[in-house]
Amino acid sequence: MKKDLGVVQAVYPMPVLMVAAYDENEKVNVMNVAWGQICDMDKIILFIGEGKRTWLNIQASKAFTVALADRAHMDVADFFGIASGNRMEDKFERTGYHAVPSDKVHAPIIEEFPVVMECELLEFLHSDHVDGVVGKIVNVKAEESVLAENGKVDPAKLQALMFDQFQNGYYLTGEKVGQAWNAGAGLMKK
Repeated sequence: MKKDLGVVQAVYPMPVLMVAAYDENEKVNVMNVAWGQICDMDKIILFIGEGKRTWLNIQASKAFTVALADRAHMDVADFFGIASGNRMEDKFERTGYHAVPSDKVHAPIIEEFPVVMECELLEFLHSDHVDGVVGKIVNVKAEESVLAENGKVDPAKLQALMFDQFQNGYYLTGEKVGQAWNAGAGLMKK
C-alpha cells in the first residue's frame, strides 16, 4: 500500500549540472543546477530563476557551458550549489579550479569536470509558473579518460552524480542494466 507523502519533487534521478558563464567583465561564475534537461536533439533547458547571477551572466554573454558533475569533484559541485554568486564575489576563485575559454561559444569551460556542453542562448522562458533558459548545444567535449572504445562517453568511467530530492543525497551513475530500444522489444511482438 502506498503512503501519502504530500508535495514532493518526486523525479529521480536528477542531473547535477555545472552551468558556467562570464559576466560583463569576463569573470567566471558557476552554478549547480539539478533542474535541467535535454529538450530536443540539440537543445537543453535549465530552470534557473530570473535574477540569479548565472541567469544575469547568460543574459549578458548570450552563451554558457553545462558540465556533468562527477564523483571526483562532488565537494566543489556541491559548493557551487550552496554559495551564491550574488553574495560571494570570489565564489569560483575559492575552489582553485581552472577555466578556459570555449572555442565554440563565449563561455568558460571548467577544466576539472570531464564532460561539457557548449551552448548558445536561444531564449529565456518566463511565466507565472516557470523560469527557464534554453540553449542550443553547439558542441560537446569530453576527457579521453571517460570515453569507451567506441569514442562515446562511458557512464561507468564518468561516474556522474545524480541528485536525490527525497533525501538530498548524491548518487552515482554507472551500472548498465539493459539496452534502450531493446529491453521492451519482446512486447512489440504480442
